[in-house]
Amino acid sequence: MKSFLSLIYALCTSTLVLAQSTIALPYEKNPSVTWEGSEKDYFSEIWQNQVVTNVSVPTMEIFKPEKPNGTSVIVAPGGGLYALSIKSEGTDVAKWLNEKGITAFVLKYRLVPTGEDGVAEITEEGSTNPQRIGERVTPVLPLSIADGLSAVSYVRSNAENLGLQPDKIGFMGFSAGGAVTMGVTFNSTDENRPDFIVPVYPWMTVIPSYEVPEDAPPMLVICASDDPLGLAKDSANLYLAWLNEDQSVGLHMYAKGGHGFGMKRQGLASDNWISQFYSWALTQGLTFPVGGM
Repeated sequence: MKSFLSLIYALCTSTLVLAQSTIALPYEKNPSVTWEGSEKDYFSEIWQNQVVTNVSVPTMEIFKPEKPNGTSVIVAPGGGLYALSIKSEGTDVAKWLNEKGITAFVLKYRLVPTGEDGVAEITEEGSTNPQRIGERVTPVLPLSIADGLSAVSYVRSNAENLGLQPDKIGFMGFSAGGAVTMGVTFNSTDENRPDFIVPVYPWMTVIPSYEVPEDAPPMLVICASDDPLGLAKDSANLYLAWLNEDQSVGLHMYAKGGHGFGMKRQGLASDNWISQFYSWALTQGLTFPVGGM
């Protein structure tokens, strides 16, 4: 009997920990976008990566370091708004940040409604009907951006309870997640403005025109010149936009790296992008060395 009760207690405790690690974000529905079926989490043979698709309800998974230093980063994986490259641009990033004392929140923002395999859908449409991708993305991107703003609001309003500094909340997004990052930046208020942003090979063509905010957060842009989607030029222009307005900005443009490298190891200089982000954050006073404040 005693061992049975211990088992029940252990199960309840593990369930509680799991529940605490996933944060449900408030959101407003848009009747013009509807989803069928549940969120999908699977290994994509096409992308050779774990992905999440058909996200209709925004959530965040929190990754807490053993010795938090007060800095936090909301991580928005990419995937063309059809999927989230949840491992190489999400959980692997969060675990690396944890090693540096940074608390990470992996954001699952709302995506284009898809069937059993969203990656197969965007791959098919990309080769046969690219215009269709734009048609499906257009009504969803504002929802994704709203989820990003909601994520920042949550972290800031709960910073004290989470042991975080409300003025050291970063937002890092990859590809479509980079579009969400910039959408958050361009549409934020004092309540939900990130304190620093890191767009990684951001998909800027879905944000065709923008003005640098007067109170723009410090930004580090990361991309590769050989990005096959042609995102290098837009990344450079984003850097120049900040620079021309005398805003704090950095740029790491790698000669090679391609697109979607995230935390993958390719034996290239771009493999070290996250270490260089950390060096930048230290230099900017946005975080602190492990064990030091």
